[in-house]
Amino acid sequence: MKTGKTISIMLLTLSGILFSSCATIPKGAVAVTPFNKAKYLGKWYEIARLDFKFERDLNNTTAEYDLNDDGTIRVNNQGYNYVKDEWKQAIGKAKFVGEENVAMLKVSFFGPFYSGYNVIALDEDYQYALVAGKNLKYLWILARGTTIPDDVRERYLQIARETGYDTSALIWVEHNR
Repeated sequence: MKTGKTISIMLLTLSGILFSSCATIPKGAVAVTPFNKAKYLGKWYEIARLDFKFERDLNNTTAEYDLNDDGTIRVNNQGYNYVKDEWKQAIGKAKFVGEENVAMLKVSFFGPFYSGYNVIALDEDYQYALVAGKNLKYLWILARGTTIPDDVRERYLQIARETGYDTSALIWVEHNR
């Protein structure tokens, strides 16, 4: 009897973990719609980010998005580790959570494990993007070049703050290589 109860508790706990890990966008964030996947493809420079272990000590970071044959998006992230004095690369894939006209995607670099990738601000020419991760620990400002105009920067920072992000923790990425 006790074993059955333990298994039930374990299953409920596992269900809770799986359900909570399915969240792909922070509460209060809204993905851009309409979104044009074809216009978003190509190379983006990371202007700023909230630091996390996979990008720690990186500068000159870029992300390049290309279409895979199966309709998913190939993600090629690169950056220069200035501590180890070497380039780092991660290849993954992204796919839409729902309709392709809503900029809510999930990305994977580790097999079946996905995390949120949500474009929450985007200019009409697809030159600047504000990207939220699955929660308030992940945020990126991207641009097609290595700089971003001050007015766009301030607008994106305001959107991030209104969503709940601590923008004072952003790392402003250097592009010198």
